[in-house]
Amino acid sequence: MTMTRRSHSPIFLTALLYAVGVAHAQDSTDTAPAKSVVLAPVVVKADGGDGYVVSQSQANSFGQASLQDTPATINVLSRDLLDDRQPRSLSELARSDASLGDSYAPVGYYQNVAIRGFPLDLATGYRFNDLSITGEQTMALENIQQVDILKGAAGLDAGVLAPGGVINYVGKRAANVQTATLGTDSHGSRYGALDLGRWLTPTFGLRFNTAYEGTHAYVQHSNGRRNFYAIAADWLISPKATLQLDADYQASAQRSVSGYQLLGGSVLPLHPSRTLMLGYQPWQQPVSIHAANFTARFHYQFNDDWQARVDAGHSRSVIDDNVAFAYGCFYAPACASGATPGYFFAPDGSYDIYDYRSPGDTRQNDELRAQVQGHVDTGAVTHDLTVGADVLRRGIDQRPYVYDYVGTAPGDQSEPPYFAPSPNQPGPSQQRLSSWQRAVFALDRVRLSPHWQLLAGGRFVHMDERDYDASGAPQRHTRLNHWLPQTALLWQPDAKLTAYLSYTQGLALGMQAPYWTANGGSFLPPQLSRQWETGLKYAASNALQLDAALFRLSQPYQYAQPDSTTQGFSFVQRGQQVHTGIELQANGRISESLHLVASISMIHARAQNTGTPSYEGHQVVNVPKLRTSVYADYRLPFAPSWGLLGGWRYAAQNAATPDGHTHVPAYHLFDAGLRYQTVWNGHALSLRLSIDNVFNRFYWRDTGSSGGDSYLFPGAPRLARLSLSYAL
Repeated sequence: MTMTRRSHSPIFLTALLYAVGVAHAQDSTDTAPAKSVVLAPVVVKADGGDGYVVSQSQANSFGQASLQDTPATINVLSRDLLDDRQPRSLSELARSDASLGDSYAPVGYYQNVAIRGFPLDLATGYRFNDLSITGEQTMALENIQQVDILKGAAGLDAGVLAPGGVINYVGKRAANVQTATLGTDSHGSRYGALDLGRWLTPTFGLRFNTAYEGTHAYVQHSNGRRNFYAIAADWLISPKATLQLDADYQASAQRSVSGYQLLGGSVLPLHPSRTLMLGYQPWQQPVSIHAANFTARFHYQFNDDWQARVDAGHSRSVIDDNVAFAYGCFYAPACASGATPGYFFAPDGSYDIYDYRSPGDTRQNDELRAQVQGHVDTGAVTHDLTVGADVLRRGIDQRPYVYDYVGTAPGDQSEPPYFAPSPNQPGPSQQRLSSWQRAVFALDRVRLSPHWQLLAGGRFVHMDERDYDASGAPQRHTRLNHWLPQTALLWQPDAKLTAYLSYTQGLALGMQAPYWTANGGSFLPPQLSRQWETGLKYAASNALQLDAALFRLSQPYQYAQPDSTTQGFSFVQRGQQVHTGIELQANGRISESLHLVASISMIHARAQNTGTPSYEGHQVVNVPKLRTSVYADYRLPFAPSWGLLGGWRYAAQNAATPDGHTHVPAYHLFDAGLRYQTVWNGHALSLRLSIDNVFNRFYWRDTGSSGGDSYLFPGAPRLARLSLSYAL
């Protein structure tokens, strides 16, 4: 489907960078550099390396230290792991870490996840090269070298955001590589990708990635497609100065799949289907998303002790939102008495269908950050200092949408009757949100002795946010200033072991009240989160990292409180939502033949002092007490070209209602795979087979909410993916 607004800047930038690269190549007859080039503060290498182990993260909260020197839980998913597991969506990516879970992640739509039980903020919770991007996009992984998952409050790193954490995608850098990949799956999907890179001179290199995918989805009528293009440039301007540029553009189109709802507000659907598209209507158009991301990062090394960085990022996502939306039972005969809340499916399983259209929904993030880092030696005590400033603008433009009832579907799990679409059309585009965050930040890492470090710092945030109604009239103006402190103490008895204790504060905007509450549409005040964390990091070897963390994360509890109003509920901020948990993770090589990525997350998530006793004393919605994720790669000793891949995922029962009376059951899932690597005609060849949910187990993967309404999403059935990669 053609978008009403289309960005051509990534295509233009691609052509421009290639032209610059050709000019550099013509100006120099020097040979290309070796496959490893140092571009401070990251190391640029050709693909490959230590398998599933990565020792460095881009997370900026603790001064860009190594993972061993970082007093926080960060899991880094390597390129090798992404290649073996072959994820195609954020929901599939989240399977590799037990601390992550789906939080309203429909098939065919942009998805969200929760970390430590708190959903990420789509405005600030996702980053590319440590710069903010719009979360309302389907992020491609072809140009990604690693994925950093920072767990918990990250106020110093990102300012105003939800307390769960941050997911940062790290782009591939220039390297001498030429790889083509073809793939398919058990449903007949088609996939092709190219990864091309070259150092054109000793000081200038490019990396180009492109992909096409024609998806045959497991849900009926939801096949989709996407085209992706990305380019990265590395320029060693001088021995002291480097510039890194990244740009990507993706166009995707796929029908969005509605989630189930509880029957009558308290009963799980009796005969749910993983393949049925709820509310399907033949006139429903695909959800079309055109997204572009750009980052520019300049680094200057003054001397051995001092350096400066200036980073800029731009991210824009334009969504044509078209859904025959299955929601509620306001018009269903089974709900006519009013005894059943209209915002759930009817007790007999029937549901209403709405024609929802919101074309040209535009989200844009722009960020500029400058910082200076340096080392000061005062004798027995040394200081590693970071000081900087950051500006982030978030904007949303939308047209008044169509959201009209068209008919009611029966509850027999068959395709619904066909209904005529609404004759109404969306209105003209208007600015709906303008949000500015201006911040200064500082961090001092004090090395008290060879074994002790103290970190102290924080971020001062000034936020100015305005939102507007559908006609463009001002509706809300939020201004706030807040200091977000961050401190930590590290003890390192030797180079392998780190123990730490940290305290962090974060700030997030209050949620908007659902339309069916007495104060529907109003926004709650900003909320302060607090996190205590203590942990151990043990480098068992250069290729094996073991981590353990104990945390307590809290913020005000936001919920629809039952009361005596006409609507029966008021959306309030009362009491505390407290998540206390333990996380264990192991990444690396257990033996010469066995590689492992494993994590366990145990969370005691409670609402406290809410004034509604029935909502307390049990797990909050969509936070299982226990999750596990294990993935292993075993290289056969007698046939080293072959690797056996396997995984196990577990989630405990998951609350689906605030009073804890309804749960979806626990589940065990098993994954398997096979990898074959060889050299054919002097070129590397890799064949990968991955099988998710080997035993085809039915499970509910998500009981999250959107706009205050709760949904249930079934997990995917068994799916096999096959890919062939060849170095050209």
